[in-house]
Formats: sequence, structure tokens, C-alpha cells
Amino acid sequence: MLKKTYPYYLANEPVAANTDLEVTDKFSGEVATRVAMADAKAIDAAIGHAVAAQRAMREFKPYQRQAVLDHCVKRFRERFDELAEALCIEAGKPINDSKGEVTRLIDTFRVAAEESVRIDGGMINLEIAPRAAGYHGYYKRVPIGPCSFISPFNFPLNLTAHKVAPAIAAGCPFVLKPASRTPVGALIMGEILAETDLPKGAFSILPAHRDGADLFTTDDRFRLLSFTGSPAVGWELKKKAGKKKVVLELGGNAAAIVDRDQANRLDYVVDRLAFGAFYQSGQSCIGVQRILIHADIYDALREKLIAKTKSLKMGDPKDEKTFVGPMISESESNRLAGWMESAVKSGAKIIAGGKVDGAMFEATLLEGVKPDQDLYRKEAFGPVAILEKFTDFGHALETVNDSDFGLQAGVFTDSLTNVNLAWDELEVGGVVINDVPSFRVDNMPYGGVKDSGLGREGVKYAIEDMTELRLMVVRDAPKPAPKPAQKAK
Repeated sequence: MLKKTYPYYLANEPVAANTDLEVTDKFSGEVATRVAMADAKAIDAAIGHAVAAQRAMREFKPYQRQAVLDHCVKRFRERFDELAEALCIEAGKPINDSKGEVTRLIDTFRVAAEESVRIDGGMINLEIAPRAAGYHGYYKRVPIGPCSFISPFNFPLNLTAHKVAPAIAAGCPFVLKPASRTPVGALIMGEILAETDLPKGAFSILPAHRDGADLFTTDDRFRLLSFTGSPAVGWELKKKAGKKKVVLELGGNAAAIVDRDQANRLDYVVDRLAFGAFYQSGQSCIGVQRILIHADIYDALREKLIAKTKSLKMGDPKDEKTFVGPMISESESNRLAGWMESAVKSGAKIIAGGKVDGAMFEATLLEGVKPDQDLYRKEAFGPVAILEKFTDFGHALETVNDSDFGLQAGVFTDSLTNVNLAWDELEVGGVVINDVPSFRVDNMPYGGVKDSGLGREGVKYAIEDMTELRLMVVRDAPKPAPKPAQKAK
């Protein structure tokens, strides 16, 4: 069970300033707990503490950072069920998916612990011309400084971990704003971090309403802003961020291509498509939204996918048999229902699902959705997928690229030629062969192009963003003139 209240964390310390933020059980709609909300004064103080902690964090040795991260891994394992239950309640995420996310939280901190002691430098040969004779170059990575993190509601543990764990590994103090709809997991993370020897001011975790949280974006004391969330918000924040480095992990309307040579493994393909489209109610920026199927196998795959979609259990996310739980809110469900209705009015056909009841949105398949519809062009962020045919693989790639987004794409094919063609031509951050674009492990570079964002996450790559190269050039000292030989007496 959740606690009745949770404090926020300011400069490593719990502060029960108020109980202003109600966190609801997303299935029942009832208030599950109450959380302290930070105001502008608290946020300003947290930034000041992060600045003051900059030297201490820089001097915090790699083995000490590793010890902090290892402690987190140990405590996450000990509190596994508590973290999973909290996630299930506050996000409405089915309990099996919640347990999977806790596992990924642990993986991310474990990888960060490994990376923390191998942030290396190197040597550069500078003697490329006579004028550089006797010069030698060396470089190392140094922490960028105080970081501002804003995390989303859909993966409130793991996407927070992808900011926090690399920051600790790199030696950067940070201030985190978790999503106000799902702050509990981040606050439990703060409780565990507070058990460690991190220098005072190394971290603050401050739930705050978006309206009062401008300092997370605009304050020039931050050296980096890392935001995960919607494209509209992310790009607007970038405009306000000033001179600081900005990393954006934004949305997508990911596509999966199924080539004609997949006829003998349709059951596998269908299982993966259904998972990619409907896990955690489709609320993933790499969820399968567009499914392009070769005409030779379209009817057979369509029939199997309809049956699979109809078999998915929808209901209480606390039930281990549930696959589709509620969307994060009724307003989001209504938004997606409106897009679906518009698509149908323009000629699309619902071939599975389509029922909506409050925040509960049935796993849904459509075909015949026109490319100018919001359901096709924008990020659905819900349990809806669109089927369409293709006859030419090159044209299918062009169709995938006809999007404002470019996060990941999936391609089911046995053709090495088509594998390489997809890798060369698809305008995305990652191409996943023989699986859905929803696949991610936590040490791979992850991020997108176009409206899907800037930069890459994945622990090693996030550390690169959170550190800067510092060069040292050494010139050989002039050799002293040889002493004249002494005459023998």
C-alpha cells in the first residue's frame, strides 16, 4: 500500500512542506496518496544547493559514485514489490508491466554503476605539421555541472532513472521535476538516495505544477536541461532554455513494416505487433501506431491480428491477467476517441475494439485511415493501431518517412538487402529488425530525429551529454644546451 503522504526532497533532505498534490489511482479514480508540492522558492533554493554542490560532486570519486549506484540497485531489489505496486496505482500500468519497469529501473542503475568507473579520456597526436613538433594533446571528461530534469508520466521509474543514474555516474548535481500525475516512484527513489553519502545538495526531487516550474527551464545556473515528454512542450522549453545544453526525448508515431517473406511466422509477428501497439495502453512514444503489411500476406495477418487484439484482457491493472489498463486520464481517452471518430467519418473502418468508457479505451485496430488524419499524423499515445498495405518495399520506407517524427521503426524481413536498405533510408533514431520499434534495452543509444527530439539517452550516451571534453596541450620544454666538456688537468 502507498503511504498516506510523501515529502519532496530538497538538498537530499525530505521536506513535508504540505500535502497539496493529490495522486489518484488511475483505475478507480480515487485519491491514493498526497504529495508535497514545491513552490518557486523551494525550486530556487534547490538550484542554489545544486550549484553549491558542484565542486563536491566533481571531487566525489568514481568508486564513491559507483557505491551510491550499487546501493540503489540493492534497495530497489529489496523494495521491488512496493515500487511495482506504486507504479500500478499511480500510472494505471498493469502489474506485470509495472514489475517489468522496476526490473528496467534496476538495470539502468546497474549499467550506470558500471559506467561510472570508466569515464575515460585519451591522448591526441598533435604533431601533424612542423609547427606542432613537440606538442602533445590529452583530454578527459569533466561533469557539465547542475542539471535540470523533467520526466514524464508514462515510465515514471525508468525514464527518471535514465536521467538520475547517469548524472550520479558523471558527477553532476541535479534537480528533478517528476510528472505531477505520477510522482511517487521518483520520491521513493529520493528516499533511497537520501540513505547514501552523496554530498549535500547533490539532488532535489520536487513535484511542481508546470505553471510554477519555469525555473527548471529558464534558470541560467543550470548547465543542462533534459526533458522527456510531448513534442509541443519540449520544443517550447528549448526556446526558453537560453544557453544551456538541451536534450529532448519526445514523441513518435512509430511504424512497423511486415515484408512478404514473413508468411511462415505470422503468429510470432502478430504477438509482437499486439504487444508493441497495446502494452501499457499504447502510452509509449515507441508504441506501434502504423503497421505496413505486404499485400501478399495482408489478409492472413489482418485476420490473426484482429483475433489477438480481441483476446487481450482489459480491466483492473492490479489483476495479473490484465493486459490493457486505463489511459492516464479520461481527458486523454476523450482526445484519442475524437481522433478515432474523425478518422471513421473520413472513411476509415474500425476492425477491432473501438469502445471507450471513461479512461478505459479498448485495444483498437483501424484500416483505411487517410494520411491527413490526426490519428495517422500525430502521436496517438493510446491503444490504437492502423493497418495499411504495400506492394513495394522502397515505397513502404517512404511511407514510414512521411512523418514529422523519427524515433524508432521496426522491420520484419529475412532479406539482408531490405535490412540494409531500411537502415540506410529510414529517418529514425533506431531501426529494429524482426521486432517492433517498441524494443529497448537500457544501454543502447536511444533518441530520435525530426520532431522526436535531440540527443540520445542510454546510460553511456547520457553521460556524454552530462560531461564536457577538457583538453590539455603540453609542449616539450626546450632541452638545455649541453655543457662544454671539461679539460683534463
